[in-house]
Amino acid sequence: MIRLRPANERGATVTAWLDSRHSFSFNRYYDPEWMGFRSLRVINEDRIAPGGKFEWHPHRDMEILTWVLSGALEHEDSTGARGVLRPGDLQKMSAGTGVYHSEANASASEPLHLLQIWIHPSERGLPPSYFEKHFPLEQRLNRLCLLASPTERDGALPLHQAAELWTAVLDPGHAVEHALEEGRSAWLQVASGAVELNGLELLAGDGAAVTAEPRLVIAARGRAEILLFDLA
Repeated sequence: MIRLRPANERGATVTAWLDSRHSFSFNRYYDPEWMGFRSLRVINEDRIAPGGKFEWHPHRDMEILTWVLSGALEHEDSTGARGVLRPGDLQKMSAGTGVYHSEANASASEPLHLLQIWIHPSERGLPPSYFEKHFPLEQRLNRLCLLASPTERDGALPLHQAAELWTAVLDPGHAVEHALEEGRSAWLQVASGAVELNGLELLAGDGAAVTAEPRLVIAARGRAEILLFDLA
């Protein structure tokens, strides 16, 4: 079964410097039909104007991942981590017992486009930690690339949950396949372009909750970028 989450039905937070679209209930946006999916709690698609900044704020007991689509993200947190992330860079922070951080558009002239993801950890009270890694385009082009996993296999960043995050950039006419083990579900998020998921069309910003589908076929209808979550 595939349940579509259309981009134009998502919640929104819009300010002078931020345009954020919420696939699930977040901040002042509340929809009891979309409180998350399995361990996946937040997918926010953020467009941040030049000079825009999330000032220092706290989190705890959450796995927080940020995937940069375009532009440059400046990060700083209370673990001592700081730096600038660009397209192909994944940032993963375990908030654990508590962490403060700030995020900003590192450019004074170019917009920033990213996806922020929250996943419930399998254990509360973990020590805070920070990881980041670049995944070159050649690892993601027309094939699925594992970004985060509890086993850290194939160079994936560590995740404190029985979940995996995959990505792919697909050229027109190309497709990728992913098998779901019995009892597991998936969420597909289209970052750009258009794809078909088992024959169902999804456009940029669309998401899809997948249950009881043993095999996923994701075919590009043009140049497209996707994120795929394999969830317990």
